[in-house]
Amino acid sequence: MSYQVLARKWRPRRFKEMVGQEHVLKALVNALDDDRLHHAYLFTGTRGVGKTSIARLFAKSLNCEQGISSEPCGQCSACVEIAEGRFVDLIEVDAASRTKVEDTRELLENVQYSPTHGRFKVYLIDEVHMLSNSSFNALLKTLEEPPPHVKFLLATTDPQKLPMTVLSRCLQFNLKNLTAERIQNHLDFVLGEEGIESESAALWLLARSADGSMRDALSLTDQAIAFGAGSVREADVRTMLGTIDQRLVYRMLEQIARQQPAQVLEAVRELSEFSPDYLTVLGDMVSLLHRIALAQVMPAAVDNSLGDREQVLELARLLRPEEVQLYYQVALMGRKDMPLVPEPREGLEMTLLRMLAFRPAGSEPLQGLSPAEAKEADPVSESAAAAAAAAAPVATEPVAPMAAAEPSQQSNAQAPAEPPSAPMPEDIPPWDDLPPDLAENSPKKSDPAEVDARPESASISTAQAEPMAPVRTPTPEPPTPMPEALPVLAASGPVAGNGDWCDLLPQLGLSGMVESLARNLSLELGDASRMLFHYTPEQDALLNEDRRERIRTAIRAVRGEQVQIEFTQAVQTVETPAQRIERLRAERQAEAVQAIEADPLVQTLIEQFGARIETESVRPLDPEH
Repeated sequence: MSYQVLARKWRPRRFKEMVGQEHVLKALVNALDDDRLHHAYLFTGTRGVGKTSIARLFAKSLNCEQGISSEPCGQCSACVEIAEGRFVDLIEVDAASRTKVEDTRELLENVQYSPTHGRFKVYLIDEVHMLSNSSFNALLKTLEEPPPHVKFLLATTDPQKLPMTVLSRCLQFNLKNLTAERIQNHLDFVLGEEGIESESAALWLLARSADGSMRDALSLTDQAIAFGAGSVREADVRTMLGTIDQRLVYRMLEQIARQQPAQVLEAVRELSEFSPDYLTVLGDMVSLLHRIALAQVMPAAVDNSLGDREQVLELARLLRPEEVQLYYQVALMGRKDMPLVPEPREGLEMTLLRMLAFRPAGSEPLQGLSPAEAKEADPVSESAAAAAAAAAPVATEPVAPMAAAEPSQQSNAQAPAEPPSAPMPEDIPPWDDLPPDLAENSPKKSDPAEVDARPESASISTAQAEPMAPVRTPTPEPPTPMPEALPVLAASGPVAGNGDWCDLLPQLGLSGMVESLARNLSLELGDASRMLFHYTPEQDALLNEDRRERIRTAIRAVRGEQVQIEFTQAVQTVETPAQRIERLRAERQAEAVQAIEADPLVQTLIEQFGARIETESVRPLDPEH
């Protein structure tokens, strides 16, 4: 006996053998068992999802000699002949080859005659959307009121091309594409019954390549069996299909999370050996990031439709949610830019390098951690620690105008009321080693009695909108002396007579990312020959050596080439220019609110009409000054 392909050999013989389409089978089974049969049925769906198979099973159920039932016997002559395609009362028509109106009229001439052998005469018209308009018009009347012994079963892959007059005369059933997981399970069952050795990964590749079609999956399996000389192996199937190794996509994401650029580029090199469609690779990465985000919110929502559920869950433990969202947007933009790049591989590499260059604030690279170790890590506590470090107390006390104060007075006014809670880095020299001009202004040389201990109530700007009512100020407590081992200069004070960092920054001419980074640096120590900046862990990835050198060059152009400029990742105990801007903005906002509240007209409206001030809507008149 000649070889029979798997798609025909494993065509379902009864409804319970159908894979998927439960929503259609339930309606048909109930209609058969309850004898509530319509005269015309329309089955729609893409190729290979079971339209013709269901129609033949329905015809078998209608004509089984044991009676109309959803469980035909499969043994009687009618069941056997239908299964073998030689049942005289099952008229199968290929509408693609019989599109003329004369063909339809010839077909309908025999409708009035009773069935020869079966209970019903069944007309199965495949690809019915290929009929011409004249053919549809000729079919309409018979389709609406056929003889009681006639049933019409129509199948199409494109229901949009059917006239509404035909659609309204049929019961319509939409067959869905099958999931890769369901196809893989069925292929595993079929090959097990056939006694063919197979690998699960190979079956997943075939299931994904079938794109929802069981017939395509079985045809590809036939090809894989021939390619593999009687077995289905992953390497053979991957070579046959010309697909990339999806594990490379998972590996690239894992190495991006660990900040390992060399390994990422090595994965791209391995990927290039498959000559892939790089746009599709980015699409696979976008889909993977989407599934990782789902796994982080609700692990149970991640299905195994691609056979990689465990890998997705591991990446969900390794990556932080904010990183997943950022990488998702970067990958989307990479797909958008792909048509513009001169070489597709460059587009993929540039997208991956963007992911390496940028990290959300508060995240740290997980270098040296395996996925199992990352599972035990607590990213929430790490983010909280970074946030706590960034929120360390800084000297934010406003001071009097610098032009009207002596250097010694300025130093006293800048000393914070309390020492910072975090220790300073070890590389900062003690006060005894400071240059003479800086040591003169150090807290070690100052008398605690001379330290300005103004209460916080004195921090209100003197530029009031209107005179305010007198406020009783409590007697300030004696000031706390500055610890001798703490070499800190307040950001709002001068740096050895050369102006503070907040005044110096606008003179540097920086712009873009470099200016933004410089604005968030704190000048912890500075004189004519040395400036020490502190930056936060969140700035580590962005403050690379090139950007540091640009800041050094700009400062030396203003301060002179002799100044030594250093950058250290440590707690910022001094107000940064960005923090100063925010503080001054908050002060102006508070002054504006106070001025509104003190306005006599506003007070009258409140007293007489019960008005209420929406403080969120108050804006200062001079927000930029």
